[in-house]
Amino acid sequence: MAKKKLFDWQDKVGNHAQIGGIETSVLDNGLGRGTRIAWINTGSGLRYKVVIDRALDVVDAFHGQHSLAWLSHAGVTAPRPDANTGLEWLWTFPGGLLTTCGLTHAGGPENDEFGERGLHGRISNLPAEVESIVQPNLRAGKLNMSITAVTKQSRVFGPNLELRRTISSTLGEATIRIHDVVTNVSNTTTPHMLLYHCNYGWPLVDAGTEIVWKGSCRSRGLDMDNAIFNDKHDFRTCQRPMEGHRGTGEACGFIDVTPDKDGMCTIGLHNPKLGLAVSTRYKRKQLPCLANWQHWGPGEYVTGLEPATNPPVGQGGARAQKKLIHLKPGQSRTVNLEISVLTEPQTIQKFLKAAR
Repeated sequence: MAKKKLFDWQDKVGNHAQIGGIETSVLDNGLGRGTRIAWINTGSGLRYKVVIDRALDVVDAFHGQHSLAWLSHAGVTAPRPDANTGLEWLWTFPGGLLTTCGLTHAGGPENDEFGERGLHGRISNLPAEVESIVQPNLRAGKLNMSITAVTKQSRVFGPNLELRRTISSTLGEATIRIHDVVTNVSNTTTPHMLLYHCNYGWPLVDAGTEIVWKGSCRSRGLDMDNAIFNDKHDFRTCQRPMEGHRGTGEACGFIDVTPDKDGMCTIGLHNPKLGLAVSTRYKRKQLPCLANWQHWGPGEYVTGLEPATNPPVGQGGARAQKKLIHLKPGQSRTVNLEISVLTEPQTIQKFLKAAR
């Protein structure tokens, strides 16, 4: 829906929900029973599900008839605030457009003199406390909508961190804006890692879909990574389902994104068959690292673009690289991401020019 058409609502629309807005509800069946969610409809063809009980992560996302995100077999499940060891994170991982990893650890399970940490940390298994929901106000000409909530990652004797997240959109625009502020509310300094696990699926992701970024890439280093991320393989084009990726088959590359003159990174995907692209923009200073996850398993077909404070090497790896961030008591870090769906040929070409 073009934005100019939205202003032609006078004498035709009395309820903003007829165009779009935010609707909250509680799932009442299956593994997600009792989980609070919010559906956000932008009135532009883009609609997406925010899971309030999972740190305001974004799971389902659609533009028109096309799904954008990959969903795991389980989909949305009830959170497990106690999950913090081994691979427990995988039991409740919904996939989805954006799953948050951290706030003190992003990477594989670890156990060292600094404690035990499970895969990708605790934050996505923690319910949020809603502070506000702002609906569009057509009569006042205010087309923005937002949901703000606080998620507390806490433990007696620390560390204690808060994630204050605002997710916003504008009627008539196919864009999701994410504004995160992480604050150390402990009385001691604490490590901080943050990774946005953005998972894209069919039909956006298909054989021939281009994975778009500008910069250099290196393999994570395992044999299965090297099989994809090498100079003789086109790892920037999505593959067909691969027998070698059944089960735990996967590949991961670490990308050093080249920002524009304003310090902004632009990454995403482009499906030329659908005439559809998804662009993600963020400041390199806030998220200097990017991982590309490729898992072309039959029936489990996904690629992830994961902006982060560090590669997903865990606290141990970041500490060894002398790149582990520490937050002092009361200190905060802010991150902004903008995810946009593009369908106009000129807009797609502008995106490709900026991101290749």
